Amino acid sequence: MSSIFEFRHVTKRFGSFIALDDVSFVGKPGQVISLLGENGAGKTTTIKILLGLLNPDMGRATVQEMLSRRDGAEIRRRVGYVPDRPALYEWMTVAEAGWFAAGFYPLGYEQRYRDLIRQFNLPIDRRIKSLSKGMQSKVSLAVALAHEPALLVLDEPTSGLDPLVRREFLESMVDVAATGRTVLLSSHQIAEVERVADTVLILRRGKLVLAERLEVLKSRVKEILVTQHAVDTAPPDLPRGAALLGAKRLDRQWQMLVRDFPDERLTSWRSDPEFTDVTIRQPSLEEIFVVCMQTDSEASWSFPDSTAEQQPQEVLP
Repeated sequence: MSSIFEFRHVTKRFGSFIALDDVSFVGKPGQVISLLGENGAGKTTTIKILLGLLNPDMGRATVQEMLSRRDGAEIRRRVGYVPDRPALYEWMTVAEAGWFAAGFYPLGYEQRYRDLIRQFNLPIDRRIKSLSKGMQSKVSLAVALAHEPALLVLDEPTSGLDPLVRREFLESMVDVAATGRTVLLSSHQIAEVERVADTVLILRRGKLVLAERLEVLKSRVKEILVTQHAVDTAPPDLPRGAALLGAKRLDRQWQMLVRDFPDERLTSWRSDPEFTDVTIRQPSLEEIFVVCMQTDSEASWSFPDSTAEQQPQEVLP
């Protein structure tokens, strides 16, 4: 299965500031890929380079085998793009927005646009300036989807939307991916992204510190709470093969995020006289993200033997 887009060792600087530092990943058909990171982590820079709006200082980005640096105009024509603030002519009606956009695409665009408008329950004769922000976002999504792009890029598309509209908007991305198309979604709504994404990319200070399928991430990362008799003690030693991703002490208790902790080791820990209680649970994506942002070393976040690690920091199906 060929890739829809690729980043290969991309570095981008703005003066002395390094926005992206040797970033590599691949997107495949049928994926909803979530791009996460704090403000200034490099998410928007990544999207602009992919769409040919910025050129990297090193490395290369491609979309459907077109080079972003060289073929940016054609890439933007083929890709569906929804920014955080819909770029629409507010004096137009919903119908006129589709008619106008149809001039840039082959026959059939306007009819597909109208089908999407009906699907989204939008008033076709209302002027865009009179619509709520949620309705305007849906118009923007219809404009981006009507030419049936293989790649849909969304940069904080649900910013400012109420929770119900936001959930509906994000869940529609699963339907897009189900048709074999790819969605690249940059969002701060981590808890809701967790409901729809099947692959997670986390950027921190311009570095890609995690690229993994969400199901693999959830199966291999656990939160372990260990309560000890003594107060001034280090966190317990982990068994061979397990890795400590982050730890925080709360009085007599250590709260640890651990990769690849063997379940059978819980029995020996629970019978250890040094511990008064040991519990294990599955952390949320938001909890994993917070620890990832607070961890000094990116190396501990690698996932040995996983499919996503067959090639360095690439997302594979």
